[in-house]
Amino acid sequence: MAGRRRVSGVLAAVLCLLPAGLVGCGGRSAAESDRAEVQQVLDRRAAAVLAHDAAAYARTGTGAGLGDLSAIPLAAWTYRVRAVDRAGDRATADVELRYRVDGYDRGAVATGRTMRLSRDGAGGQWSVDSDRPAGKSGQQPWDQGPVEVVRGKHSLVLGVGQPTATLRRFAGLADRAVPAVSDAWDGDWASRVVVVVPRSLEGMAGLLGSPASSYRGIAAVTTGETGGRERAPADRIIVNPDAYGLLGDLGKQVVLTHETTHVATRADTTSATPLWLSEGYADWVGYRTSHRTAAEAAPELAEAVAGGEPPARLPADEDFGFTADARALARAYEGGWLACRMVAEQWGEDRLDALYRSVGAHAERAGAVEDALHDVLGTTLGDFTARWREYLRTRLG
Repeated sequence: MAGRRRVSGVLAAVLCLLPAGLVGCGGRSAAESDRAEVQQVLDRRAAAVLAHDAAAYARTGTGAGLGDLSAIPLAAWTYRVRAVDRAGDRATADVELRYRVDGYDRGAVATGRTMRLSRDGAGGQWSVDSDRPAGKSGQQPWDQGPVEVVRGKHSLVLGVGQPTATLRRFAGLADRAVPAVSDAWDGDWASRVVVVVPRSLEGMAGLLGSPASSYRGIAAVTTGETGGRERAPADRIIVNPDAYGLLGDLGKQVVLTHETTHVATRADTTSATPLWLSEGYADWVGYRTSHRTAAEAAPELAEAVAGGEPPARLPADEDFGFTADARALARAYEGGWLACRMVAEQWGEDRLDALYRSVGAHAERAGAVEDALHDVLGTTLGDFTARWREYLRTRLG
């Protein structure tokens, strides 16, 4: 026993002599210490953002950026330092930013940031030198310049480099879209939307963290988490001002209503939901009160049917790829829309909503549509597809 005690004492002495970055006597490693120190600085930075305190923000490092986001009504803003890579008096931090827009976000937007920091001497405080999107993370609106905010009755519009009058028009469109969606969708949702209008297509692509070529010709997209209400998604409708500006008045309203539908149905949209149903339902809501005929709203599919080349199956997910042929992409959207329109006409709008929820309630894609068609509509996938093809022929032929 005595021998063991002596060995323990020697071992403890050896451990205390190891480099600080490896093990300390009851202390923490240098990496943990660096992370804790950077976290303290970013905690103060977050408090300054919420307080709109430019002086306090500047004391944590570069003051650039606070003014760009100061108009956004924030309910929460926090940083979590995940890792710090230090080289002397300089460091790069991998950080998760989480923020929530007051009155609009049920949950927080989470995004990765890369921060470069420096300090003066060994005892100095870390100071932020730069703050940029991390890796494949998209930009936030304030990364592109000062954000102007326009409030609508049911909407909040965040614009960068856009005239105030333009942002007000978007608020008006969104304010008409929200009640239109609530009139069609009987599910529980927040009944409000956040619309982001960047300066250009390139700005949209930057927000989405993707090449501009992926969204050329796409008027708007909706971002957010799918998979159940407990995930508390924070959705954003992001506009491509280049493509959106080419639309007529009806087209602009249909697009905003379509994207607002995605916000409303988000909690009931899961990996089991095929795109023909989610996109088709959104288009159905968008056109629901437009009095457009099937042929007017589905010209590409009407041409295919008239030419003796009707689709043999419902659109597959890959048919909705933004990089696909434009006409094929249009036919996919039109086919999904007409499938949902058929359900609403032949089974009723309540059954269409029930079908949507039933499909999304499945744990996986396999069998989800088949089971929902059987349980809600009393039909099979084969019979439904045949009925849809006949519907296309009668409405478009």
